[in-house]
Amino acid sequence: MNREPIVVGLDIGTTKICVIVARRQGDRFEVLGMGHADSLGVQRGMISNIERTVDSIERAVKQATEASQVEIREVFVGIAGQHIRSMQHRGLLVRKDGESEISAEDIRQLTDDMHKMVVNPGDRIIHVLPQEFIVDNEPNIKDPVGMCGVRLEANFHIITGQISAAQNILRCVNKCGLHLKELILEPLASAAAVLDEEEKEAGVVLVDIGGGTTDVAIFHDHIIRHTCVIPFGGNVITDDIIEGCRVTRDQAEKLKRRFGSAIASAEMDNQIISIPGIRGRPAKEISVRNLANIINARMEEILELVDDEIERSGFKRKLVAGMVITGGGAQLKNLVQLAEYVTGLGTRIGIPTEYLAPMPGDELKHPMYSTCVGLVINGYRHYAQQPSLQPTDEAAESSGSPRKEKGNRIQNLMDRLLGGVKGILLDEVIDK
Repeated sequence: MNREPIVVGLDIGTTKICVIVARRQGDRFEVLGMGHADSLGVQRGMISNIERTVDSIERAVKQATEASQVEIREVFVGIAGQHIRSMQHRGLLVRKDGESEISAEDIRQLTDDMHKMVVNPGDRIIHVLPQEFIVDNEPNIKDPVGMCGVRLEANFHIITGQISAAQNILRCVNKCGLHLKELILEPLASAAAVLDEEEKEAGVVLVDIGGGTTDVAIFHDHIIRHTCVIPFGGNVITDDIIEGCRVTRDQAEKLKRRFGSAIASAEMDNQIISIPGIRGRPAKEISVRNLANIINARMEEILELVDDEIERSGFKRKLVAGMVITGGGAQLKNLVQLAEYVTGLGTRIGIPTEYLAPMPGDELKHPMYSTCVGLVINGYRHYAQQPSLQPTDEAAESSGSPRKEKGNRIQNLMDRLLGGVKGILLDEVIDK
């Protein structure tokens, strides 16, 4: 019987709430069940209505519970929003015994000291990520464990967010009868799901285009170098379609998903989409080219903001692996070509299936689930880094059996994991 602990990821997004229940199977993850529901209380990555968000979470959790036959008690949750900030800081630890080897406990102490940093009022530290280490003035050391030295320094990438945003997430999770195990920055979660170690070493930028925000994370030489959250996403494109085409929100979403393109082409000139009128009103005809022009203007603006962040990081000329785009917005046609044109970086779409065991169906073979899959992967990393903190019996309990599964110590396998459409028919009709 598989004795691996069960880990649950909860993605509270602007357009959807997603829950994935998974367990490690060798060097991959077996998805036991998943659930999703429309997100009704989140705007631009931040919770704006507690009760409606709680209702959405409960519906998604219920689906995941029924599909997996696992009683969900503990969850790893993502956090995003325009309040997210990142900074670089250097820490110093002077060891008493320079003859003894530097241990993992020394690194943990140095990292814990960073959590005591003074941040802006109303903010809290979410992640402290060590980059390079310096031992007795010897720079560019990736792993100092086992070395001897008195002066241990490190450059840290520190990510902060608003206390109120974190408290609102905690309040929603608690109201659902769940325990929040850890808050994880969403671009880091998405990166764990769609990037491999070769890309992180060569230099890559991850762009997660969600409904309310676009998350950016830059890696080079296996190290996180820059993170940011841009407060624009797919919902802004939908708003532009509503205003430009004078349609309802539901119709605008369907237009974007079925016929939307990030680049307008000459072949779209004579292609027309027929939209049924509201309550007996005459049907409305919309040019596919005009639709593409609306989407192109906003998507180009988002990609230009991404390019500005890449330039600001100072790593643009070091990103050998280019760009990986994921999230719900990544399904837009011709997005890869537009991204390469705006940024000059080779681009691919990131699908979160590389670390998943084969499963029936292909529901998870979609970039919109990258964050939730990444939350599961980061959940296992959490236990790998803190082996004494195993999941409790209540955290992963089978609802179909009276016996409870106990978590085992996570083994070193996690190191391998973490470290244009043509020929649109004329007069297409979209149902109301």
